Amino acid sequence: MNTNFTLNNESCLFSQKACRRNSAHMLPVTDWLSDLPENVRETDLVEIQFKNTRKGFYINADKLPLEKGSVVVVGANPGYDIGEVVLTGRLVLCQMKKNRIDTTRYEIRPVLRFATEQDLERAAEAHAKEQDTMIRSRQLAKSLGLEMKIGDVEYQGDGTKAIFYYIADGRVDFRQLIKVYAETFRIRIEMKQIGARQEAGRIGGTGPCGRELCCSTWMTNFSSVGTGAARLQNLSPNPQKLAGQCAKLKCCLNYEVPLYEEARKLGYSLGSTGTEEVEEPDLGYQNVVGQDDLTRFDKKKKNRNNNNNRPERRNNNRDRHDNRPHDNRRNENKNNTPPAQ
Repeated sequence: MNTNFTLNNESCLFSQKACRRNSAHMLPVTDWLSDLPENVRETDLVEIQFKNTRKGFYINADKLPLEKGSVVVVGANPGYDIGEVVLTGRLVLCQMKKNRIDTTRYEIRPVLRFATEQDLERAAEAHAKEQDTMIRSRQLAKSLGLEMKIGDVEYQGDGTKAIFYYIADGRVDFRQLIKVYAETFRIRIEMKQIGARQEAGRIGGTGPCGRELCCSTWMTNFSSVGTGAARLQNLSPNPQKLAGQCAKLKCCLNYEVPLYEEARKLGYSLGSTGTEEVEEPDLGYQNVVGQDDLTRFDKKKKNRNNNNNRPERRNNNRDRHDNRPHDNRRNENKNNTPPAQ
């Protein structure tokens, strides 16, 4: 069912298919140009998503009528794979430019055909093995004494190949492990190292805010998060509150940092009403979003008030006209001292 949403007295139509969640339930994409016919004809490249966060760019060489949500069979090495179309047309070129993909070096494989019932059944049988394969692969890695953790296993659509996503602190020599995996599972093996945040994005979950994890819904890349972001927003330094599901600092700590930094450059401070003769000391930059109790920090006024509050020097007029050496003045003060009673 493709429901159209009418905006601005039917001057703009927006289809439900353009913003629908894909079957992978990870990183949904809004194709807001899907209703434009010239958009599809602009390029034959399409973006296809597989299990969880794995995506790839393919070429529609046979001019198939692809649209967002189409399940297709694409070429792989070896065999074929089954994925879902998430972007078509002009936005694919923008996505490739954003991800800095060089078309001269990136191997673009073709879209073979639409997936049939037999293809979907075979892919479902392959994906059903992933949980047992992951548990067995962890046991084999532990038996070999390797300092690594198998975070996820993804089977190819035809069941002839599997990708093992592992987490490790350092470099791991898994050549012997690959041989054991190939003999045990009778498939081609591919190893991919991921981080703790990428593992959380692939597994998914619910954060303390009550919403799905950002890394598993809309984030496409990970930026470094430091403790300075928490200090700038005057958040509690409790590691349990600042850490996310991946045991790392929450990605959402960076969301409001630019706003706080901008307010800091403008000189906003907390607790000042602007009516005092002497400005209150800067207590930090809290509640910058509301800006209810914040005023512009007048640096000139602060410097002027600081200069007026300086203590005066004693005997300022006498010292100004007395050019005698300091030793003579010290002796004169000693002679004028009254005797002790």
